[in-house]
Order: sequence, then structure tokens, then C-alpha cells
Amino acid sequence: MRLVLDTNLLVSALLKPGSVPDRALSAVWSTGAVVLYDARLEAEYRDVLMRPKFKAIERRRITEFLATLEGRGHDVGKVAVWDGAMKDDDDRIFIEVALGGRADAIVTGNLRDYPSDLGFAVHPPATLLALLA
Repeated sequence: MRLVLDTNLLVSALLKPGSVPDRALSAVWSTGAVVLYDARLEAEYRDVLMRPKFKAIERRRITEFLATLEGRGHDVGKVAVWDGAMKDDDDRIFIEVALGGRADAIVTGNLRDYPSDLGFAVHPPATLLALLA
């Protein structure tokens, strides 16, 4: 399974060990699912996770996630711009990486932010966890 992870999934997973998002993230790595990203997503992950408001996240967990992403994820490189309508334009990069990397799904806690006609699924963490079980 080829996946793009929305940053909100990572924040929830790393803030709340044992939560559904955390278990979904663990299942991604343990099942060999491929996490797609590009330089923009990697920078977004790093920038958001290191914000002072998320200081409750153990820095070790952030470092481990980023190292795993770089070691086991797939950098799709430069992808085409997608100019479809968006509720939240900040989420455009997730769609562009998903399209460029031929993702099976984006995993997010904000389903309503994504259009439904993208050619791939948009799943909440609980659905992904069930699919990977």
C-alpha cells in the first residue's frame, strides 16, 4: 500500500502514544506500507512537529519518525502542480505527492478538507488501521 500521511496524523500519533493514530502509524511501518513524501512534506513534518506548542512530543520520537521516513519512505521527487479546488489550500501538497507517487490513499484526521474525486482513497487513521490489520 502506498500512502501519504497528513501532518495531523503524525501530530496525533506522536502526542498520544497508544492512540489509534499512533497504532496506525506503527502498522504502516510494520506491514511494509510505503510512505510517499517529497522535500516539501518532509520540511512540513519537521517544522510542525518542532513547534513550541508541540513540546510535549518527545524529541526522540520526532527524530525516530524522520529517520524512518528517510530510510523507509519513498521520496517522489518533483511532482506536478494540482490545481483542483480545495477547502484548505495548505493540503494541496499532500494531493500532489499522492498523485505523483500513485498513492492508494492519504491518511488524515481531516477528511472534509479533501475532495472526493481524486482517484485514490482518503482514510481516517482507524480505517487505515483496520485495512492493515
